[in-house]
Amino acid sequence: MIKVNFKPSENYLDRAMAAFDVLRGRQGRGNDFLGWMDLPSDTPESIIKGCEDIAVEWRDSGVEVVVVIGIGGSYLGAKAALEALSHTFGIRRKGIEVVFAGFNLSEDYHADLLDYIHDKSVAAVVISKSGTTTEPAVAFRIIKEHMERRYGRKEAASRIVAVTDKSRGALKSLSDQEGYRTFVIPDNVGGRFSVLTPVGLLPIAVAGYDIRAMLKGASDMASVCFERSKANPAVLYAAARNELYDNGRKIEILVNYNPRLQYLGEWWKQLFGESEGKEGRGIFPASVNFTTDLHSMGQYIQEGERIMFETVVSVENPGRELTVCDDPQNLDGLNFLSGMRLEHCNKMAEAGTRLAHMDGGVPNNRISVDRIDEYNLGELFMFFEVSCGISAYMLGVNPFDQPGVEAYKKNMFALLGKPGYEAQAEAIRKRLD
Repeated sequence: MIKVNFKPSENYLDRAMAAFDVLRGRQGRGNDFLGWMDLPSDTPESIIKGCEDIAVEWRDSGVEVVVVIGIGGSYLGAKAALEALSHTFGIRRKGIEVVFAGFNLSEDYHADLLDYIHDKSVAAVVISKSGTTTEPAVAFRIIKEHMERRYGRKEAASRIVAVTDKSRGALKSLSDQEGYRTFVIPDNVGGRFSVLTPVGLLPIAVAGYDIRAMLKGASDMASVCFERSKANPAVLYAAARNELYDNGRKIEILVNYNPRLQYLGEWWKQLFGESEGKEGRGIFPASVNFTTDLHSMGQYIQEGERIMFETVVSVENPGRELTVCDDPQNLDGLNFLSGMRLEHCNKMAEAGTRLAHMDGGVPNNRISVDRIDEYNLGELFMFFEVSCGISAYMLGVNPFDQPGVEAYKKNMFALLGKPGYEAQAEAIRKRLD
């Protein structure tokens, strides 16, 4: 079970409990998007088995690569899980290789992807409620055309699964027309809270990982995080980060000491950034990978402007064992490490860094998990989601909307010549000249 060392003041604990009551009572702004709260324990068996069955079917039919197409919450949770669970260098793969597309508009990226899959047996999972979000829609056009040209329209359809709205939208219409198998994104679950829906579960299952264990971890964590208690870890985290924010700490840095957790940081940044960054408020979420970034960002963190605090995700037990070997010449002077577990060295670097940063005036919180596996990732996903809801309500904002995201889209559509945007296009071009 996740352990935390947050020590907020009583005043902020009281405020966090009030926000907890708003979230748990489903009375706050955005309360029509609280379906994620019920997912771990209430996910139908048909959905879990449906994801597992597709994974088995594609594996047994020789599919080598599955292209998962989505952006934001439609890919970051699955990407975080797969980066955490997979071998760092891609060997000893459990299931089918999963690659991602549709989260950028880079011509080089998508051309390279076509190079990579051109001689491999390919399937695709396309994730979008509307089917009209530009980045994934463009990528799906490219992948769909590749698959139909290679396999024919009928076989390509058998290799495509859509995760989309239950009844409306361009992707739902196309799925009905072409006969794609579909999974539903629940209406009451927003994208950044969707990792425990088929949005995340299907890619994770296809890659060969245990989605039942992940849901179990999330369910067990939900039982803890929805307990009305000042010892509730989600309450403690929300209280601590808001107290630091009100005392001038405007940036939170999520720190890991295991590079497998790099994309957990990317998922966490969207979760908190999109949920809290509105109405002129919000803690700016950043992430670093230590000890690597101690040689690039460490100087600023240690002695730069005192506007940040750190939250360290610490893994108690690594999945592998490796010791430092002895060197008879000892030219590097490191024989004092001979025979030590490399993870012991990593833990001492973590402890020493936390102490140095606290001495340098950087508040430092710690979350510890037993190990990196499906169960513990499920715990982390649920812990951060509940914490985010409480924290955003403490800030006084709606955690579940993202009105600011539309601004860039309107400008982009105008500049690309989308019908109906002619007036905006002219005004924008004058500003760019």
